[in-house]
Amino acid sequence: MTKKKLSRRDFVDSSLAGIGLLSIPFNSTAQINPPLKVVCIGGHPDDPETGCGGTLAKFAKAGHSVTIIYLTSGDAGIRGKTRQEAAAIRIDEAEKACAILGAKAVFAGQPDGDSVVNDEWTVKLRKLLELEKPDLAFTHWPIDSHKDHMVTSVLTQRALIEMEAKFPLYFYEVYTGRQTRHFHPTDYVDITDTQELKREAVFCHKSQGFVSLDYYHEIQGMMEDFRGVSVGVKAAEAFVKLEWGQMAII
Repeated sequence: MTKKKLSRRDFVDSSLAGIGLLSIPFNSTAQINPPLKVVCIGGHPDDPETGCGGTLAKFAKAGHSVTIIYLTSGDAGIRGKTRQEAAAIRIDEAEKACAILGAKAVFAGQPDGDSVVNDEWTVKLRKLLELEKPDLAFTHWPIDSHKDHMVTSVLTQRALIEMEAKFPLYFYEVYTGRQTRHFHPTDYVDITDTQELKREAVFCHKSQGFVSLDYYHEIQGMMEDFRGVSVGVKAAEAFVKLEWGQMAII
């Protein structure tokens, strides 16, 4: 019996479908050529790293292309620093984190803490996404206590709707309970083998307090442990898969 050649569309559909452990064949790109293009959109430097850094590292280690688009530079995120000073520090931290994860960093340029959803920014984000030509994307869960996270999620959805995108979109969580709210995962990724890489990337963000294992565990480690226990692995990241028929952003 002749084995059917797996197309990019078939690969994404088959490897990302279903509830439970997200069964992406991270170990090799042999089943698909060229490699997948993965894009993650986050509100600030450190959001994609904490939300799905282990998953992004798995893609990169498998030879896939990974891009992180930061909506803002985090320029309001360091007490006692001007916006220009804070932006320089946080951009440098993000670029160092991306180097560890094997990702490319892109900065969209919205103001930290004052981000907006409008037609102009929908077009800007759409153009950035079209340049990357993603096969799948990750972004914030839209129900979040931080406005920039909500704006990032809505802008991403609006841009993808206008692109008539058919590839999967996965929502990730950040600081669940205090920021991400009402998050009920549909899919999980075992990040046991990339947990240390993720931690190294997150620790690049020293300006955000990531300077000790205790702090990391309080903010991030407990979530990785909990999601891991949920699916029977040491550490995991959780996601909600968006079904295109449910998109109702006005």
